[in-house]
Amino acid sequence: MTNCEKLLFQRPDDAIIPGYDKQAEADMSGSNVFLSNWEPLGRKDAEFLVEDAITFEQFTAPVQDLFKRFLSDGTPAHIVSSSRPRMVDGKPSKNPRYLQERPDLTDPRSVVIAEMGTRLFRKIPADQPVPWVVDAVLPARRNNPPEPAKKGPAAPPLCVYNPIHFQELPELFMDFICSLTGKSPSTTGFGSEGALTKGPFNAMPPVIDLNNALVSYILTGYHGFTTAAGYIGPHLRVDHDVSLLAPEIWARLNADELDPAFLIQEGYLEPVKDLEHEGREIPASRLGYRITEKFVRGFLGRVFNNPNVVFTQEMLRPEIQDLDVFVQGVEAIVEAQKHVAEDYFSDGSVAQACPPLRALLHIMAKGSYEGKGPAHPDVRALFNREKLLKSDWYQARLAAQQKKDIHLWTEHVAHLEEALKSFPAAEFPKLAIDKRLADARKNLVEVQSPAYLASLIGTLGLDPAAVLIKPGF
Repeated sequence: MTNCEKLLFQRPDDAIIPGYDKQAEADMSGSNVFLSNWEPLGRKDAEFLVEDAITFEQFTAPVQDLFKRFLSDGTPAHIVSSSRPRMVDGKPSKNPRYLQERPDLTDPRSVVIAEMGTRLFRKIPADQPVPWVVDAVLPARRNNPPEPAKKGPAAPPLCVYNPIHFQELPELFMDFICSLTGKSPSTTGFGSEGALTKGPFNAMPPVIDLNNALVSYILTGYHGFTTAAGYIGPHLRVDHDVSLLAPEIWARLNADELDPAFLIQEGYLEPVKDLEHEGREIPASRLGYRITEKFVRGFLGRVFNNPNVVFTQEMLRPEIQDLDVFVQGVEAIVEAQKHVAEDYFSDGSVAQACPPLRALLHIMAKGSYEGKGPAHPDVRALFNREKLLKSDWYQARLAAQQKKDIHLWTEHVAHLEEALKSFPAAEFPKLAIDKRLADARKNLVEVQSPAYLASLIGTLGLDPAAVLIKPGF
């Protein structure tokens, strides 16, 4: 598999600070760069920027050289600075972008060094490829403090998470189903968005994607760690700092230390508990688990000299900053989850949800499933891998996959048989139609066998609901 992209769409938020984002300044100082939402600076603007010696000296060398060449050459008429986004309605745009050429294409030497170093460290023979293992995926949450209504509705506070949370699959997927995001600096609003809400890009009902995702997470034993972006509590702005720090932390933890059961047992993670506030029950337990002071001392000390100075109690327990805001945030999340889940009942697609997903949709929309809340053992058991493998609905996915494969190879055989009739015999050796037909017939016999069905155990299978959607299958 090869990456076919050459250019990466970048939004360099920190480039507005001269000299801070060195990569963005190097990229934007190059040639043939596509730029969007940067202020076009004329000669007088450029001269003013260069003459501000204190600020200009903070830029990296590529930017300084670019401006000096611009002023000395006399062409072109305009230039842009990474610190000067386009002015829109008298304010700097919060959505500047540029296309970055892939770093591995511009600096292939570093790629070769990294690959060779990895090969030597792992003792991989020269004739074998170097696998690059991804053993953790930590989604980031965009969290915002409460914001008053301006042109649209007020943005509720979503800044209820501390730097790193862990959620078991029921709580994690309630968030994924909702796909709730805070207000982005680059957009005008907030709300439930993400891949599942981009209807024009996916003609399948969202429940199909959720079924597939949930089955894959259960099968692979996915650990649902997430990081906070934007704000932690209403008063601590972190932007993307925690998300960028996460790889540094995870790279310094061994496999045992990444096991949520170990982290919970040893007090590195603590559960967020439900609470009562002004006579209301607040289901804060939907936030899952969060890192503790012991996690900061034990693990973040591998990155920072004084981690407790960076990760304070106000960061670890955002409710300390403002309990009312914390409560509003939890209630906003639960209400958003309820609103999104009700859509699956309105369009009837809840009937196509696999049992664990159906249970979550009921809990989100109605508060319980068959009279049981999210903490009930029967609900938690639905997310157990062994229970999934033995379930009738998972076996139906495997049967649907086998049916699809039989259909596929039956078509292949038919097309190749038709090719034998229609192509000149002289073309057979060049096209190897006889061999390809023999292979297709062999594969058809294989996928029809009970052994093939058994070999699918542990795989994703195929959602039977997706089979019903495809005409003529």
